[in-house]
This record gives sequence, structure tokens and C-alpha cells, in this order.
Amino acid sequence: MNVPSELALTEQAWDEISRHARETFPEECCGIILHNGKSYEVRRCTNIQNHLHALDPDTYRRTAATAYAMDPKELEAILQEAEPRGARIRAFYHSHPDHEAYFSAEDRAFATPFGEPTFPEAAQIVISIYERTVRRISAYVWSEEKKDFIEIPLRKS
Repeated sequence: MNVPSELALTEQAWDEISRHARETFPEECCGIILHNGKSYEVRRCTNIQNHLHALDPDTYRRTAATAYAMDPKELEAILQEAEPRGARIRAFYHSHPDHEAYFSAEDRAFATPFGEPTFPEAAQIVISIYERTVRRISAYVWSEEKKDFIEIPLRKS
């Protein structure tokens, strides 16, 4: 698979993921951007990290202020609903409240639970937000050559 030279999001998708990050601040938001070949669709997902932390704080040491976990049933339902329409995951997104838009070790672990990406063609978008103000949005894609995620330019289209 070739690494794309950049990722373009519609202004509507850009605004929607930014709004999601502002609405969930100071906790992390998470979601999916679907693409059907013509248009983009932002699908918000529930961050269940606080629930996991409450159930098992030894295993899930972090809260939603510094981590996210998508509800697997919700993710599966979105994928099942998107498939008949020809929509595919273009990107996963999440926010970093009061932190920069970098791809952390935890982000990598979520995207590659078995050492390889579960969705290798999907970009990973990180939203840096401070005091409900989005400072930067960055995109990362899987490089088969480097066996890691690398940052690529992200722009509004």
C-alpha cells in the first residue's frame, strides 16, 4: 500500500471533528470519518474510557481526560451500517485535551493491537485542544516500509 502524500478533509468534516473536541473538553473525544467515494461523514463514537477505568482501575489506569476507548459494539454497528452504502473508514479521530496533536504510544497501541494496524488504510487524526480552542489537527498514516505511523499534511478541501 502506498503512503498518501496528504489527507484532505472537507470543511464540514473539519468543523464537525473540531466541534466534537470542544464539546467533550476536558475529556477526549473519538470518532470515525467515513467516505463513500463522493462525500465524507463524521460519526461520533462514545468514549468508554471512564467506564473501563471505574470497572478496573488497575488495568485501565487512565481516565477519559487522557485516554479514549471506542465502544466496540458501537464501532461494529457503524461499520455494518456503512458497508451496504459503500462507505469505508477514511480516518479515526480523537482529541488530546491540553496536549499537542502527536501520535502517542497509547494511540499506536490502540491502532495496532496485534502489531499491525487493524485498519491499515485508515488515517489517524489527532486534535490538539486547549481551553476549548482547537490549536492543531494532525494526520498519521501507516507506513508499511517503516512499520509505523508517520505524519502527513492535513488540509481542508
